[in-house]
Amino acid sequence: MEELNYAYDTQLLIEGENLDEDVIHDAIMENIEGDCLLVVGDDELIKVHFHTNVPWKVLELCADYGTIYDIVVEHMGRQAQGLHG
Repeated sequence: MEELNYAYDTQLLIEGENLDEDVIHDAIMENIEGDCLLVVGDDELIKVHFHTNVPWKVLELCADYGTIYDIVVEHMGRQAQGLHG
């Protein structure tokens, strides 16, 4: 199995007002180490997907922008072995 640089697949939704996907994207990239970042949505709802070793930091940062929910954090190594994340 290929070694993972970033073990946790972290996904969540941010609900708020005047959200800016570029601002959130840049804040994550500047403050949290990881890869495969996707930040998509509109000014009221943003979906975040990110691979990192510190998923709690992603949650903490995103909570600064609005209400976070539908949070999924899965260990990709366990997924690759057919185990639950």
